[in-house]
Amino acid sequence: MAIRLKELSVIAAVLLVGGCAEQKKQPEAPAKKQSDRAPDVYKVRFETSKGVFVVEVRRDWAPRGADRFYNLLEDGFFDGVRFHRVVRNFIVQFGINPDPSISRLWANLVIPDDPPKEKNKKGTIAFAHRGPVTRTTQVFINLRDNSATLDKTGFVPFGRVIEGMEVVESLYSAYGEVPPRGTGPDPAQAEIQGKKYLDAKFPRLDYIRKASVVP
Repeated sequence: MAIRLKELSVIAAVLLVGGCAEQKKQPEAPAKKQSDRAPDVYKVRFETSKGVFVVEVRRDWAPRGADRFYNLLEDGFFDGVRFHRVVRNFIVQFGINPDPSISRLWANLVIPDDPPKEKNKKGTIAFAHRGPVTRTTQVFINLRDNSATLDKTGFVPFGRVIEGMEVVESLYSAYGEVPPRGTGPDPAQAEIQGKKYLDAKFPRLDYIRKASVVP
Protein backbone atom coordinates (compact mmCIF):
# COMPACT_ATOMS: atom_id res chain seq x y z
CA MET A 1 0.00 0.00 0.00
CA ALA A 2 1.74 3.17 -1.17
CA ILE A 3 1.57 6.66 0.25
CA ARG A 4 1.59 8.16 -3.23
CA LEU A 5 -1.92 9.38 -2.51
CA LYS A 6 -4.58 10.73 -4.79
CA GLU A 7 -5.37 13.30 -2.16
CA LEU A 8 -1.96 14.92 -2.54
CA SER A 9 -2.71 15.40 -6.24
CA VAL A 10 -6.00 16.95 -5.20
CA ILE A 11 -4.10 19.27 -2.86
CA ALA A 12 -1.97 20.52 -5.71
CA ALA A 13 -4.97 21.11 -7.96
CA VAL A 14 -6.97 22.90 -5.29
CA LEU A 15 -4.03 25.05 -4.27
CA LEU A 16 -3.59 26.06 -7.90
CA VAL A 17 -7.23 27.13 -8.10
CA GLY A 18 -6.96 28.91 -4.75
CA GLY A 19 -3.87 30.75 -5.92
CA CYS A 20 -5.66 31.98 -9.04
CA ALA A 21 -8.56 33.25 -6.96
CA GLU A 22 -6.21 35.34 -4.83
CA GLN A 23 -4.17 37.07 -7.53
CA LYS A 24 -5.13 40.52 -6.27
CA LYS A 25 -3.64 39.94 -2.82
CA GLN A 26 -0.12 41.01 -2.04
CA PRO A 27 2.23 38.01 -1.81
CA GLU A 28 3.20 37.02 1.69
CA ALA A 29 6.77 37.27 2.90
CA PRO A 30 8.87 34.20 2.13
CA ALA A 31 9.49 31.58 4.78
CA LYS A 32 12.33 32.54 7.10
CA LYS A 33 14.54 29.63 6.17
CA GLN A 34 14.44 27.46 3.08
CA SER A 35 17.85 26.02 2.29
CA ASP A 36 20.17 26.02 5.32
CA ARG A 37 22.39 22.96 5.56
CA ALA A 38 21.41 20.73 8.46
CA PRO A 39 23.89 19.24 10.92
CA ASP A 40 25.12 15.79 9.92
CA VAL A 41 23.12 14.31 12.80
CA TYR A 42 20.51 16.11 14.89
CA LYS A 43 17.70 15.28 17.27
CA VAL A 44 14.20 16.68 17.32
CA ARG A 45 11.97 16.74 20.38
CA PHE A 46 8.25 16.63 19.63
CA GLU A 47 6.01 17.73 22.48
CA THR A 48 2.54 16.48 21.56
CA SER A 49 -0.94 16.26 23.04
CA LYS A 50 -0.13 12.63 23.92
CA GLY A 51 3.39 13.03 25.23
CA VAL A 52 6.95 13.40 23.97
CA PHE A 53 8.86 11.55 21.31
CA VAL A 54 12.32 12.18 19.88
CA VAL A 55 13.52 11.72 16.31
CA GLU A 56 17.15 11.36 15.27
CA VAL A 57 17.80 12.71 11.78
CA ARG A 58 20.81 11.54 9.78
CA ARG A 59 21.92 13.59 6.82
CA ASP A 60 23.86 10.66 5.35
CA TRP A 61 20.56 8.79 4.92
CA ALA A 62 18.91 11.52 2.84
CA PRO A 63 20.67 14.91 2.76
CA ARG A 64 17.94 16.85 0.98
CA GLY A 65 15.21 15.44 3.21
CA ALA A 66 17.27 16.12 6.33
CA ASP A 67 17.93 19.69 5.22
CA ARG A 68 14.28 20.40 4.43
CA PHE A 69 13.12 18.96 7.76
CA TYR A 70 15.68 21.10 9.57
CA ASN A 71 14.55 24.26 7.80
CA LEU A 72 10.91 23.54 8.55
CA LEU A 73 11.81 23.12 12.21
CA GLU A 74 13.84 26.32 12.27
CA ASP A 75 10.85 28.12 10.77
CA GLY A 76 8.55 26.74 13.51
CA PHE A 77 6.47 25.06 10.83
CA PHE A 78 5.41 22.02 12.86
CA ASP A 79 4.18 23.87 15.96
CA GLY A 80 0.43 23.30 16.18
CA VAL A 81 0.38 20.79 13.32
CA ARG A 82 -2.20 17.98 13.58
CA PHE A 83 -1.46 14.32 12.98
CA HIS A 84 -4.06 14.28 10.23
CA ARG A 85 -3.53 10.75 8.94
CA VAL A 86 -3.12 8.00 11.50
CA VAL A 87 -3.65 4.50 10.12
CA ARG A 88 -3.09 1.83 12.73
CA ASN A 89 -0.35 -0.67 11.95
CA PHE A 90 0.72 1.42 8.94
CA ILE A 91 1.76 5.08 9.28
CA VAL A 92 1.31 8.40 11.08
CA GLN A 93 1.38 11.35 8.68
CA PHE A 94 1.63 15.07 9.42
CA GLY A 95 2.92 18.31 7.94
CA ILE A 96 -0.04 20.56 7.09
CA ASN A 97 0.40 23.88 8.86
CA PRO A 98 -2.61 25.22 10.82
CA ASP A 99 -2.20 28.56 9.01
CA PRO A 100 -3.18 28.27 5.31
CA SER A 101 -0.98 31.22 4.38
CA ILE A 102 2.08 29.37 5.69
CA SER A 103 1.07 26.24 3.79
CA ARG A 104 0.95 28.35 0.63
CA LEU A 105 4.45 29.68 1.26
CA TRP A 106 5.91 26.19 1.21
CA ALA A 107 3.62 24.60 -1.39
CA ASN A 108 5.93 25.28 -4.33
CA LEU A 109 9.24 24.85 -2.52
CA VAL A 110 9.75 21.33 -3.81
CA ILE A 111 12.99 19.53 -2.99
CA PRO A 112 14.83 17.13 -5.32
CA ASP A 113 14.57 13.45 -4.57
CA ASP A 114 17.15 11.61 -2.46
CA PRO A 115 18.47 8.22 -3.55
CA PRO A 116 17.21 5.48 -1.22
CA LYS A 117 19.67 4.20 1.35
CA GLU A 118 17.66 3.04 4.37
CA LYS A 119 14.56 0.88 4.52
CA ASN A 120 11.11 1.94 5.71
CA LYS A 121 11.36 -0.02 8.93
CA LYS A 122 9.22 0.58 11.99
CA GLY A 123 10.00 3.94 13.55
CA THR A 124 11.64 5.51 10.50
CA ILE A 125 10.44 8.88 9.18
CA ALA A 126 10.26 9.89 5.51
CA PHE A 127 8.71 12.57 3.33
CA ALA A 128 5.39 11.81 1.66
CA HIS A 129 5.13 12.54 -2.05
CA ARG A 130 2.86 12.10 -5.06
CA GLY A 131 5.59 11.21 -7.54
CA PRO A 132 9.14 12.24 -8.47
CA VAL A 133 10.29 15.65 -7.24
CA THR A 134 7.13 16.52 -5.28
CA ARG A 135 8.31 16.53 -1.65
CA THR A 136 7.43 19.65 0.34
CA THR A 137 6.30 19.50 4.00
CA GLN A 138 4.36 16.32 4.74
CA VAL A 139 6.18 13.47 6.46
CA PHE A 140 5.19 10.13 7.92
CA ILE A 141 6.43 7.73 10.58
CA ASN A 142 6.23 4.02 9.88
CA LEU A 143 4.25 2.12 12.50
CA ARG A 144 5.51 -1.21 11.16
CA ASP A 145 8.10 -2.50 8.72
CA ASN A 146 6.75 -1.12 5.43
CA SER A 147 9.91 -1.73 3.43
CA ALA A 148 8.31 -4.34 1.16
CA THR A 149 5.83 -1.80 -0.20
CA LEU A 150 7.35 1.65 0.31
CA ASP A 151 11.03 1.19 -0.52
CA LYS A 152 10.31 0.59 -4.19
CA THR A 153 8.07 3.64 -4.54
CA GLY A 154 10.58 6.32 -3.62
CA PHE A 155 9.86 6.94 0.06
CA VAL A 156 13.28 7.63 1.54
CA PRO A 157 13.76 7.62 5.33
CA PHE A 158 15.87 10.46 6.71
CA GLY A 159 15.65 9.56 10.39
CA ARG A 160 14.05 7.40 13.04
CA VAL A 161 12.22 7.65 16.34
CA ILE A 162 14.70 6.94 19.13
CA GLU A 163 12.48 7.74 22.13
CA GLY A 164 8.74 7.63 22.73
CA MET A 165 7.60 5.28 19.97
CA GLU A 166 4.77 4.30 22.30
CA VAL A 167 3.56 7.92 22.10
CA VAL A 168 3.53 7.77 18.31
CA GLU A 169 1.57 4.52 18.42
CA SER A 170 -0.99 6.03 20.81
CA LEU A 171 -1.97 8.99 18.59
CA TYR A 172 -5.69 9.22 17.87
CA SER A 173 -6.55 6.97 14.93
CA ALA A 174 -10.34 6.47 15.01
CA TYR A 175 -10.97 8.86 12.11
CA GLY A 176 -9.25 6.38 9.84
CA GLU A 177 -7.85 6.76 6.35
CA VAL A 178 -8.10 10.00 4.41
CA PRO A 179 -10.30 10.36 1.30
CA PRO A 180 -10.83 8.78 -1.16
CA ARG A 181 -9.94 5.58 0.71
CA GLY A 182 -11.71 6.59 3.90
CA THR A 183 -13.69 9.29 5.67
CA GLY A 184 -10.88 10.85 7.67
CA PRO A 185 -9.54 14.40 7.31
CA ASP A 186 -9.36 15.71 3.75
CA PRO A 187 -5.80 17.01 3.23
CA ALA A 188 -6.98 19.36 0.49
CA GLN A 189 -9.41 21.08 2.84
CA ALA A 190 -6.82 21.10 5.61
CA GLU A 191 -4.42 22.92 3.28
CA ILE A 192 -7.05 25.49 2.30
CA GLN A 193 -8.80 26.06 5.64
CA GLY A 194 -6.13 25.04 8.12
CA LYS A 195 -6.87 24.64 11.82
CA LYS A 196 -10.45 25.87 11.45
CA TYR A 197 -11.41 22.88 9.30
CA LEU A 198 -9.65 20.25 11.39
CA ASP A 199 -10.93 21.59 14.72
CA ALA A 200 -14.52 21.74 13.45
CA LYS A 201 -14.65 18.38 11.69
CA PHE A 202 -12.00 16.31 13.48
CA PRO A 203 -11.59 17.79 16.97
CA ARG A 204 -9.99 14.72 18.51
CA LEU A 205 -6.89 14.72 16.35
CA ASP A 206 -3.68 14.80 18.35
CA TYR A 207 -1.24 17.56 17.56
CA ILE A 208 2.27 18.90 18.05
CA ARG A 209 2.59 21.51 20.77
CA LYS A 210 6.25 22.23 20.01
CA ALA A 211 8.88 20.70 17.75
CA SER A 212 12.47 21.78 18.25
CA VAL A 213 16.02 20.71 17.53
CA VAL A 214 17.77 19.66 20.74
CA PRO A 215 21.42 18.87 21.66
